[in-house]
Amino acid sequence: MSFDVCRVRLWRACAALVLLSANPASAQNFPDGPIRLVLPYPPGGSADFVARPISPRLSERLGQQVVIDNRGGAGGNIAMEIVARATPDGRTLILALAAQAAANVSLYRNLTWDPLRDFEPVTLVAAQPYFLVVHPSLVANNVNELLALAREKPGQISYWSSGNGSAPHMSMELLKTMTKVDMLHVPYKGGGPAYPDFIAGRVQATFTSYGSSAQHLRAGRLRALAVSGARRSRAAPELATVAESGVPGYESGVWYALLAPRGTPSTVIERLNRDMVAVLKTTDAGERLETMGVEVAGSSPAELGRYMRSEVTKWANVIKRTGAKLD
Repeated sequence: MSFDVCRVRLWRACAALVLLSANPASAQNFPDGPIRLVLPYPPGGSADFVARPISPRLSERLGQQVVIDNRGGAGGNIAMEIVARATPDGRTLILALAAQAAANVSLYRNLTWDPLRDFEPVTLVAAQPYFLVVHPSLVANNVNELLALAREKPGQISYWSSGNGSAPHMSMELLKTMTKVDMLHVPYKGGGPAYPDFIAGRVQATFTSYGSSAQHLRAGRLRALAVSGARRSRAAPELATVAESGVPGYESGVWYALLAPRGTPSTVIERLNRDMVAVLKTTDAGERLETMGVEVAGSSPAELGRYMRSEVTKWANVIKRTGAKLD
């Protein structure tokens, strides 16, 4: 067992003792200061598009400022570790994507945290399919043409993702596995730094959110081929799903979960859940997200916990089939 793992476990044990000895009244006074909402990617990515319409409304509900803290890198693992180590008082939260909340635990060998063991589920915030998008220089107008090109030029078509183990990475790996094609993965530290290269044609394809790509699609700088979900997106109903386009059974996408450090008092979790669900039901926040192809959710902590467990199992099986592993 490594020194870092031992140190993290000792820290968690100490934190639990502090929590047990703390004055219960502290939870009743929540929130007694600003809330730090950590995002696992740099500014400009899909996490930003979801968090920024929500944070002002959540600030109003809580009576304290919600401060967004972008901590990109290592497939979101840096952000998850920061929150796992934070004081479990409800004032440090993370908007985790499917990668961090379900896939990375199977993808990375040496994580010091576990999404089921080290976090308290608050609520499922939103979900959305990805758009399979290519640069216009790629001579592909649909999924079948993209796959045909990939077969003609194995390993020569590059696709980017927002980091190793991210949901776009896993979505493309799933497509590659199901269709037996080879494309080159180019990981970035989020959508923000990737888009200039994508628009310039230095990388050629990706699975990305509608909110991140919409302006470029409308301007003709990029081209959408399909959506990754089980059904068509309300944001672009004319686009067929990948499954409809010749890859039956394909389904992928991204979801966003609000998580707190393990040991956060149940009364604080209940307050955060109540206020976040109320925010998601507000017309302005909900409609703004839906125009970007995001479907607002809102669940109980228990429902999110069950969903996370099922997703951890699902992506563990995908990763095992692909043989993907990262240090």
